[in-house]
Amino acid sequence: MKPTILIVDDDEEIRSQLKWALADEYELAFATDRNSARDTFVKARPHATLLDLGLPPHPAEPGEGLATLADLLAHDNLSKVIIVSGQGEKENALRAVGEGAYDFLCKPVEIDELRVILKRACYSATLEHEYLELHRHARTNDFEGMLGTSERMQQVFNRIRKVATTSAPVLILGESGTGKEVAALAIHRLSPRRDGPFIPINCSAIPETLLESELFGHEKGAFTGAHMQRKGRIESAADGTLFLDEIGELPLTIQVKLLRFLQEQVIERVGGRTPIKVETRVIAATNADLKKTMVAGTFREDLYYRLAVVVLDVPPLRDRPEDIPVLAKAFLARCAADNHKPSLSLGQAALRALQQHRWPGNVRELENRIKRGVIMADGRHVTAEDLELTDDAVQPHLRTLKDAREAAEREVVLAALQRHRWKISPASVELDISRPTLYELMEKLGIQKPANQGEPT
Repeated sequence: MKPTILIVDDDEEIRSQLKWALADEYELAFATDRNSARDTFVKARPHATLLDLGLPPHPAEPGEGLATLADLLAHDNLSKVIIVSGQGEKENALRAVGEGAYDFLCKPVEIDELRVILKRACYSATLEHEYLELHRHARTNDFEGMLGTSERMQQVFNRIRKVATTSAPVLILGESGTGKEVAALAIHRLSPRRDGPFIPINCSAIPETLLESELFGHEKGAFTGAHMQRKGRIESAADGTLFLDEIGELPLTIQVKLLRFLQEQVIERVGGRTPIKVETRVIAATNADLKKTMVAGTFREDLYYRLAVVVLDVPPLRDRPEDIPVLAKAFLARCAADNHKPSLSLGQAALRALQQHRWPGNVRELENRIKRGVIMADGRHVTAEDLELTDDAVQPHLRTLKDAREAAEREVVLAALQRHRWKISPASVELDISRPTLYELMEKLGIQKPANQGEPT
């Protein structure tokens, strides 16, 4: 689904221009005054709002716009409200930012700049709401919005606890959908900077021509369309945390400037010459193999070692199968409540199908399948068919003979360990191998003993 944007402006021509520019990327809702803005905001629940300060009945004054801003933030204090103001209203726009607005733009609006700000605002809003939803609905096995009882995830949680108390840069590694963003938020929430801002930016989602300005800000007149001075994301993260997602996509020219900032905690805006001291913590994340990109010459080795003071590896879902039922039931409880089906449960066949699937999309894919299952379920139980996990769908996608052999070995070894409640001696007897060989196989195949099991014997 496309993100929803609410546009609050009494000028019909401007509404038409924005509709023409944004309709392909966003669901749009419109309002012309304070009352309609408040009502539409509650109904549409937009990811971001574009708010003109000059609204009727006093369009020449900012009072009605500022009152509308207060109404929207009172309803949802995480809402991303972007102020759109005339050139002569800069002081009022800055006042609005001080009262909780996310950002501001001057008229006439530069559409490319608007698209970047909206994408950033929607990304940030989605991330914050997902974190809060997970935190609200998670049970006793919740850790700052992250779920998992497996040994691998307990190790991740312990590492987060240790690193959160420091100011060291962190590099989070993991496949797409494993929860790198939630891990970054957990570090921020547990850190001494928890009361400061958490500023995320997706390095792959912003055109290279605009990325430098987004990170470092720009001075008035620095380039065409730079009508005023603007802070970048790094400055906005002062006394908080800057989260650089998809860091492997950062162009080499910007890597040099980021390296300087990490070394000296000083930046210069685009078009500026004045050094600006910024104190913030940097967390980066990637699903790419940065060591390969260093060999290829597309990622600087010195930047890698500056970012990777502490490395946090978030495991793929297929490597922690014991967490699948925990996650599935938590997602089911939330989705069933949202869809007014609170009595729904997972059938045994559905649970088996969930545990057999290879989960190339990881936790994100699991959540989406549970949402689909809740919507499609007719009875009291969500079935494998509701999840679209039939026998054909759950077969692992094995590319080589080695993949097939390891998959078969893993299935046999895991089944034996589960039958003997993870006791090594009887499992090794059943498999007709020695205890050391079984330990070696478990390490090779990525099999971890669940945290709720006793010591292996």
